[in-house]
Amino acid sequence: MSDSATDRSFDLTRHRDALAVVRLGRGAKVPAWASASTLFSVTATADETSIVCHASSVPAKARKQGPFVAFEVTGPLDFKLVGVLHTLLGPLVDAGISVFTISTFDTDWILVQGGKADAAEAAWTGAGHTVHPPVVPQENDA
Repeated sequence: MSDSATDRSFDLTRHRDALAVVRLGRGAKVPAWASASTLFSVTATADETSIVCHASSVPAKARKQGPFVAFEVTGPLDFKLVGVLHTLLGPLVDAGISVFTISTFDTDWILVQGGKADAAEAAWTGAGHTVHPPVVPQENDA
């Protein structure tokens, strides 16, 4: 079995929540307004703290970008697999679509500006990947 992702297609799921990427200062604590959603991420470096959270919860004065639409690569992905993001970002580069990516233990997430989400989906399907619609929870789901 090959460890290369460049010769395969992937399944992605498009999520419904509008997300924002927020920049906080170095060593900032996670603020109470940073509400969880489909994807909630905190990344801290020596220079900054970045939060990805539900866009509706971010104060107007916060330094932010968005809204973003999240696309989740169906996983889990093997850590030995080489070129997943290369394979998935190539069609977006060709379409002139900027992204913000996050990797978790199990998979990769690709965030696309809300106005470019349909174009991203079209670029992926045109390249042989499959994009699934958001899973809508049923009222009776617990």
